[in-house]
Amino acid sequence: MGTMSARVPIGLYAVTDSELTPPAALTASVEAAIRGGTVMVQYREKSAPMAERLSQARNLQSVCATAGVPLLINDDAELAKRVGAAGVHLGQADSSAATARRLLGDGAIIGITCHADLALANAAMEAGADYLAFGRFFTSSTKPEAPAAETDILAKAKRLNLPVTAIGGITTENGELLIKAGADLLAVVGGLFGGSPEAIEQKAQTFTRLFSSHHPLFQLPQ
Repeated sequence: MGTMSARVPIGLYAVTDSELTPPAALTASVEAAIRGGTVMVQYREKSAPMAERLSQARNLQSVCATAGVPLLINDDAELAKRVGAAGVHLGQADSSAATARRLLGDGAIIGITCHADLALANAAMEAGADYLAFGRFFTSSTKPEAPAAETDILAKAKRLNLPVTAIGGITTENGELLIKAGADLLAVVGGLFGGSPEAIEQKAQTFTRLFSSHHPLFQLPQ
């Protein structure tokens, strides 16, 4: 499925947010995104009590496992291990990739935020990352403080021979630009979630069509 890492698919990467996907809407929102063609899901919740996060992550792992879609946990390899998730996404301030790899094993997917910095990307590759995440490319309501990135970073990062993820203010209107620039995954939060399940599914379908039209290695989910 992936460009260089068989574990990492190409396509829409849905990232949850407690304001856009509150507990009552979380499962239905993710199910809708998967119906629309989402190839990977990230559970991102930093403020809820541990018991609540564990319950939500378990529910999502069940949904994702049934659909054959990898679930990654944001910043928390321990939680990923507890729920049997496919892997973890780490920011620059989070625990190390080596620690996560020891905990989750060789088969886990580990993604690392590289902002707009090829030096960080090189370090992430050396640390054993399975994909590299760059952004923000557009104004982001979920991470307004994130440094801006130019689209040429995606093409430059391709030389590292790892799947490249774009994040930050991505919508169905601007996603095509990033795929053409070299993104293997579009990590989308507000541009996907926040509406009805029907609206989420339709947006996911639109993103999936963008990949189908503009990414040479994209394959429709089976």
